[in-house]
Amino acid sequence: MKILLPPSETKHEGGDGSPLDLDSLVLPSLNERRSAVLEALIDLAADEEAARRVLKLSEGQRGDIAHNRALRSSPTMPAIDRYTGVLFDALDARSLSAASRRWLGEHVWIHSAPLGPVGALDALPTYRLAAGTSLPGLPALRRHWAEATSAAIAEADPSFVLDLRSEAYVALGPVPGSVASAYVRVVTAHGRALNHFNKKSKGLLVRAIAEDRPRVSSLRGLRAWAQKRGIVFRDGAQPGILELVVEE
Repeated sequence: MKILLPPSETKHEGGDGSPLDLDSLVLPSLNERRSAVLEALIDLAADEEAARRVLKLSEGQRGDIAHNRALRSSPTMPAIDRYTGVLFDALDARSLSAASRRWLGEHVWIHSAPLGPVGALDALPTYRLAAGTSLPGLPALRRHWAEATSAAIAEADPSFVLDLRSEAYVALGPVPGSVASAYVRVVTAHGRALNHFNKKSKGLLVRAIAEDRPRVSSLRGLRAWAQKRGIVFRDGAQPGILELVVEE
């Protein structure tokens, strides 16, 4: 099983890892496109006013431009530790056991805008780029990434993909129809979609799976594990949708 997570706009700064090495990332067939986005971000960062405008940054976020300027040389840390925010705070990967962290590295991809899906333990620098940004010199990120990312997922040939991404990141690389998958929505018992608890619930779900490290290779296997854990899944109204039912 592979789990696809969205990234977060907020990130821990710094790190003690070596600079970004594209050859160390998962899905190496994406490296040419990764390099193109990196170069576009670095070039854009040379003009701070243009970078602020394109990236929609406030005056107080100018530091993010410097991060982009140093993408090839700044220190890195594991992706699962780089991102902060509600989902990643709930997952709290730093407090997991070494075995659970290894499981995350083997089973979790985080879908970044500049690099596409990366492994949970892949080493990333700090950056600023959102899924909906259009970079000078490149097509819209959706056009740049979608077909190549779907092909890379198919090539990786996962037995089953649990897709926890936001719709904006799904658009950057839909799971191909040839791969068994389920897209998760967080709802109440009455079927109401939840915004406030959406990210937190997904983070807690991934933490629970990492703690138990079940041998799951299908939706049926995921449901069996969830039932033992007291986690409630049910079929959504549309094919391919899996509802995670939580209390309000």
